[in-house]
Amino acid sequence: MKYLVILCDGMADTANPKILDGKTPMQAAKKPQMDFLAKNSVVGLCKTVADGMKPGSDVANLSVMGYNTAECYTGRSPLEAASIGINLTETDVALRCNLVTLSDEEDYNNKTMVDYCAGDISSAEAAELIKTIEKELGNQIYSFYAGVSYRHCLVVKNGTVELGNMTPPHDISGRVIGSYLSTNENARSLIDLMKKSYNILKDHPVNLERIKRGEKPANSIWLWGEGKKPALQNFNEKFGVKASVISAVDLLKGIGILSGMQVPHVPGATGYIDTNFSGKVETAKQEFLNGADLVYLHFEAPDECGHRGEAENKVRAIEIIDSTAVKELCEFLSTLGDYRLLIMPDHPTPLETQTHSAEPVPFLLYDSRTQQNGPCCFNEQTAKDSKIFVEHGPNIMKMLLEVK
Repeated sequence: MKYLVILCDGMADTANPKILDGKTPMQAAKKPQMDFLAKNSVVGLCKTVADGMKPGSDVANLSVMGYNTAECYTGRSPLEAASIGINLTETDVALRCNLVTLSDEEDYNNKTMVDYCAGDISSAEAAELIKTIEKELGNQIYSFYAGVSYRHCLVVKNGTVELGNMTPPHDISGRVIGSYLSTNENARSLIDLMKKSYNILKDHPVNLERIKRGEKPANSIWLWGEGKKPALQNFNEKFGVKASVISAVDLLKGIGILSGMQVPHVPGATGYIDTNFSGKVETAKQEFLNGADLVYLHFEAPDECGHRGEAENKVRAIEIIDSTAVKELCEFLSTLGDYRLLIMPDHPTPLETQTHSAEPVPFLLYDSRTQQNGPCCFNEQTAKDSKIFVEHGPNIMKMLLEVK
């Protein structure tokens, strides 16, 4: 038996009469493969974000992977740090270090969050900026590490996670940042690093070239997602299957590394709608051929489009996933024998709010051996109408693997 998870990050949404004629992207998208499968699948809702948890991709993906976040979650950045290759000590605190675009008001508090991802800055450009930040601000306490695109890491020696509200930058797009800066005394030095970074980066040669090309400058770091070294149970030991995770983002790669999964690299995987969809599909096929029992194939594009308020691109991302990943991998898996397939988002990223929410998400669970009397199509409403509800998120993995 082979198992496939197609995780469409942030795909779920809410209907808004001013967006897509009142349809959600899942309802608006032409996705014949998912809709065909829905007719022969168990379709329902799953609560991936436990009460008291923030609706981040970290918490939600851990839940879908079968981990109880109340027991294992220590913060987002430590998961990403594992992907970058950082070996945290027990007293280290890791933070996500975004490169962002802020407006040019003189007072840092009065600046606006123009772009949480600095215009999708390239990894090569970002590495130069983080190198400069490490040179200017790094010391025996603070160490900066380059990651992918706008996503990087700060490690604080003998740090604390009691920092107050370190707001994710994608939650405040277009807003003045002052009221979103933590006022906790423990966070004062970190906020100071952010303020200093603006003066270091605003006239950096990389940014001057970006401005010359009409691109957004990465003129500040933004720190958030603090946490300490986690301890995840090995996935194979937990469920008895060999697994691989395929993703463009450090967060998912880090979870894979820490849980003992294979984490292959896919050239051209960006995390946005321009990602190498076909390359990820081919990598998934190869992982199965190399002996993987389960492949967790993660697509970040719907989430990124949600954060940017790009309705048409979010629809397009779903359509591409349907026509490439779903179609090709179902055909491929049928040549290997019986298989079970789970398609779902980790959390909603509504176009209206452009940030994550904690509502239960639709799921589709298909088994090639059986026929179900499922709904006509796969979206938020048909999942709700089914009355099937998985209240404890980690149970969705048990359902996929048929574990009691």
